[in-house]
Amino acid sequence: MMTIASGSSCWRFFPMLPLIILSLLAVQCRTDGNLHPGEPPNGGLFLPGDFEAVVVVDSLKGRARHLTVNSNGDIYVKLRFADSLGGNAALRDTNGDGKADMIETFDDYIDKSSYGTEMRIHDGYLYFSSVTRIYRQKLTGDLVPNSEMELILTDRQRPRQHDTKPIAFDHDGHLYTVFGAPSDACQENDRSPLSPGIFPCPLLETRGGLWRFDASKPNQFQEDGEKMASGMRSVVGLDWNDEVNAVYAVVHGRDYLHNTWPRDFSVWEGAVLPSEVFVRLDAGADVGWPYHYYDQLQNKYFLNPEYGGDGEKQGDTSHLTKPVIGFPGHFAPNDILFYTGSQFPEHYRNGAFIAFHGSTSSSPYPQSGYFVGFVPMKNGMATGSWEVFADGFAGVDTIVNTSDAAYRPMGLAMGPDGSLYVSDSEKGKIWRIRYTGDRQAFGPAQLAAMDERKRTATNIKTPDEIKDILKLPGMEGIDEDQLSEGGKNFNTFCSVCHQRNGQGNDRFPPLNGAEWVLGDKEALIGIVLNGMRGEIQVKGKSYTNVMPKLDMLSDEEIAGILTYIRQNFGNRASEVLPLEVAQVREVLKAQ
Repeated sequence: MMTIASGSSCWRFFPMLPLIILSLLAVQCRTDGNLHPGEPPNGGLFLPGDFEAVVVVDSLKGRARHLTVNSNGDIYVKLRFADSLGGNAALRDTNGDGKADMIETFDDYIDKSSYGTEMRIHDGYLYFSSVTRIYRQKLTGDLVPNSEMELILTDRQRPRQHDTKPIAFDHDGHLYTVFGAPSDACQENDRSPLSPGIFPCPLLETRGGLWRFDASKPNQFQEDGEKMASGMRSVVGLDWNDEVNAVYAVVHGRDYLHNTWPRDFSVWEGAVLPSEVFVRLDAGADVGWPYHYYDQLQNKYFLNPEYGGDGEKQGDTSHLTKPVIGFPGHFAPNDILFYTGSQFPEHYRNGAFIAFHGSTSSSPYPQSGYFVGFVPMKNGMATGSWEVFADGFAGVDTIVNTSDAAYRPMGLAMGPDGSLYVSDSEKGKIWRIRYTGDRQAFGPAQLAAMDERKRTATNIKTPDEIKDILKLPGMEGIDEDQLSEGGKNFNTFCSVCHQRNGQGNDRFPPLNGAEWVLGDKEALIGIVLNGMRGEIQVKGKSYTNVMPKLDMLSDEEIAGILTYIRQNFGNRASEVLPLEVAQVREVLKAQ
């Protein structure tokens, strides 16, 4: 158990100042509890007027995914990585200052697919999930439940990309969860440039959709459930809307429109499209994947290029479910919460808070997302445009690389008093947000500053196609028009993952000083031609994302790309010749 000490309040720091100055200070300093010394106001967050935040816990070992709050105020957090200490964390505030001073970890299931997703309380049970399993434990009144851990659902397939198990419950004893599609757009060669899509997509039989199960029955498998909705590549956030008795999801759109189809989609289109959609999932709903994507700029579905699309062709969209809202591409919505409390102003009642985890693939424009948004709603439909509710998590003005962000909002939960809790996946930080003003007086004046952030913040606004292209560190003064053909092809086919400065990010490995780049040329050529799956170590760090094959490129194009990366980003290695690529290609064909 770890104990967190309480700090002094702002009032105690300035006991002798005049009352008027103290009143001004209170706008910046007061919280539901005390600030730690050196802690910024509102835990560093920008919020609408008269909202305030306190940091419940600064960091959790194992880092936080989703979270839930019990009726007594105890917080339960699904940790990102389970270890010998446990895959879950329980937090309690024993002195009423709004900060957790009791933190305990529990439930070690490291050998049972440990990457964490969901945490929910339902019908007296704590439900939580890894990417392939959903568990529950009966809450016993103790901070850490001492009941047996029940296995409710197992996904028989081994963990793959887009595997998550978010959870929602209806009022008839059902549990809803998703089975993600291990593909970008059901291509013959996943994520490889110009690779066509498979029709009909066989993945849709068992993946890319929403299933319904018995919430109380142990040891279920996918075949025990009922498929309710389809056409969703990746979903991390689900919630049940009590006002209309329906389940809603926030859906991650596909990637790499420009990088896999550069003749049809510009760099800018690849950065802002396709939309991440917020959608109601009635029985039979179809959200388009893999045949269609949603364009939030035109509010229409369009054919994916893998199925003949070019940004203008729509195909048959009559059967597709219209989203409640289409958000800009790559915001990465990772949780959704319908607000049913009374602590916030009426403006927020029955609306949806959405945690945007943030992009990794918006380069060469600023990475986008990294905030909590809000959709005002009534009767299950949006009553206005989406809003910015909480920003400042990243801690930097322009997020060039995902790894630059100090925090990334992940999970949302409502406390018994109506406060909103937000978790961070990078360091395991948790904020509690509450309203302190006159609920009846809340209006445009309190929202004005957040409206301005929506228009101007580089991580939120739609970037200008020309003005907002970034010069990455190490690439200052380099004009793309002056790059070699290898450099231009690198930017087209490789930079969305490895970044234009070759430094990678938290998901994709760096190229500067990398042993895979500077080592054996034949092995490097083989990776480009064949792609790569599975875990690799680069500069002492583990990476598991898929490297698509680029065998459709010519020997000259591949040689140019590899020469470029071996002789840039601080690398000083020999060039790669087209003949060397041709020789490796022949060897691979013969295998």
